[in-house]
Amino acid sequence: MTPPEPHETLRPAASGPGSGAPAPRFEGPAGEGGEDPGTAWMLAFQAGDEAAFEALVRHYSAPLFRLLTRFLGPVPQREDLVQEVFLRVFKARDRYEPSARFSTFLYRIAFNLSANEREKARHREARSLSDDGSGQRRAEPADPDSPDPSLGLERGDVSAAVRSAIEALPAKQRMALLLAKFDDLPHDEIARVLDLTVPAVKSLIHRARETLRARLSPFLLEQWA
Repeated sequence: MTPPEPHETLRPAASGPGSGAPAPRFEGPAGEGGEDPGTAWMLAFQAGDEAAFEALVRHYSAPLFRLLTRFLGPVPQREDLVQEVFLRVFKARDRYEPSARFSTFLYRIAFNLSANEREKARHREARSLSDDGSGQRRAEPADPDSPDPSLGLERGDVSAAVRSAIEALPAKQRMALLLAKFDDLPHDEIARVLDLTVPAVKSLIHRARETLRARLSPFLLEQWA
């Protein structure tokens, strides 16, 4: 089996949690993978089962796409990033070690790629806004990665306000909060994703929540407590 070609779009799969369709079934080697199907699939792929990689893509593309959407927003690069994440999983076949849940391994790759993409987007935006084409530099704009959450509140759009406030968080704070809130990852797994200690992760999440408290009105606090 060859890895997916760059021009092939990995669309969110209609399988896995919340999809309404059953997750792909795979009986991993006895005693390996435990209750984590991704680990069992990856070990089987490592042992030569090409269909196991296809099962990984079907099962994890949708949650991965959702994570990237929450982290980056609805940018067109999301599908390319999903493609790149699975390409890197494919290339890591021989050196993969099941030291954590497969999703932790997957999300670490996704975080590194998306954080790089986010930084590149900031530089592109800064360049386009600082030069109007006349050769004269314009006044520096506000940080393009820090939208004003008050705009959402003024419109009465609480969801937009929360989304804007989350998007304004630093990359590691944002990812730590998203993984804890939406993916229910424990602190030790988030620490593996972000290559941090557990106390550092707890500190990130605490600071993220404090920032949201400062930016959003008190009636939103219970959502992030």
